[in-house]
Amino acid sequence: MNLKALLPTRPHGESGWVGRILTAGVVVAVLATARPADGWVWVVLTVSFVVFVIGSVLMASRPYAALVLLSAVAVTNALIAGYPQSNSLALVLVAITDIAVIDFERHGNRPIVAAGIGVAAAYAGSAWWFGQPDTWYFTQLLWTAVLVAFGLNRRQYEVQARQTEQLLEQTRLAQSEHARAAALEERGRIARELHDVLAHSLGALSVQLEVAEALLDERDDTEGALERVRRSRRLAVQGLTEARNAVAALRADSVPDLAEAVAALAEQHENDHGTAVRLSVTGTVVRADSGVTVALLGAAREALTNAARHAPGQPIELQLAYSEGVRLSVRNKGATTGEGFGLAGMRERLALVGGTLTAGPDGDDWLVVAEVPNE
Repeated sequence: MNLKALLPTRPHGESGWVGRILTAGVVVAVLATARPADGWVWVVLTVSFVVFVIGSVLMASRPYAALVLLSAVAVTNALIAGYPQSNSLALVLVAITDIAVIDFERHGNRPIVAAGIGVAAAYAGSAWWFGQPDTWYFTQLLWTAVLVAFGLNRRQYEVQARQTEQLLEQTRLAQSEHARAAALEERGRIARELHDVLAHSLGALSVQLEVAEALLDERDDTEGALERVRRSRRLAVQGLTEARNAVAALRADSVPDLAEAVAALAEQHENDHGTAVRLSVTGTVVRADSGVTVALLGAAREALTNAARHAPGQPIELQLAYSEGVRLSVRNKGATTGEGFGLAGMRERLALVGGTLTAGPDGDDWLVVAEVPNE
């Protein structure tokens, strides 16, 4: 048997070890002053005290076993309470108090009511048997009622303390889940940034290296291949710069103006892929929030990368419109099929800043529209 599980968990108070020891000490002191004339009374008092101690130990782990033992102590000693100088009232009071302290959960106060009725009946029998007056009977009832009230008050305090502990634990769990959700959200944001930057830069770099390889293998054009390698180096440097810009955005540092950044992105794509990119800006240009700028730049970068991958060589139209928000549209000639992680990442990024993304065929073209309304 696990003795630790049987012991009360609270280190203080009526139901704790300090309370148990003090209560037992008071009972021993009171019983030591008893002077019953018959030896059998001492036997009853001694056995009752032992049973009381066992019942007190079981209060926390075995409440119903404790109820049976403590009720037996209370009723038995109430029956001999009228015996002259027995001092058994002390055992009645501590036993009935412990019963009142126990939390019986779904049974509520019914156990203490039943025990109280039994003790009251036992008092009546003792008063009749030992010839005690009515005033004695009502005095015993008064003392018992006072101790029961004290026990109930103590039980309410302990119930509230347990509920507070449970609430604190739930709060800790909720905070832990919130921190985990925040970490997952941040990981998703970083993943979207890395995908946008790397997919664009590495995609363009791959095209240049493939061209360089073809120039060497098929035409033995060393000069042309060398020029492609130099361009690849510039792409690598630009990719590193974009990665640093992405990190700066993640840190909420300053980000470039949206219109200028989109123009630079269009020019870079045109140089890297040899594809015509036409940019138009309409409306009154206003500086967008950093989160909006990063989201729309990521959308433009991903749309250009997809156009180069699925419709190489086809002209692209970029339009940036400022009207009750910011609207970016990317149209390329020819169908651009498929929707991978890039478009999903764009949608997630735009959703975080209150924006939307639509992508799909528009006649013979493929149209991507990213829009963020004003707050």
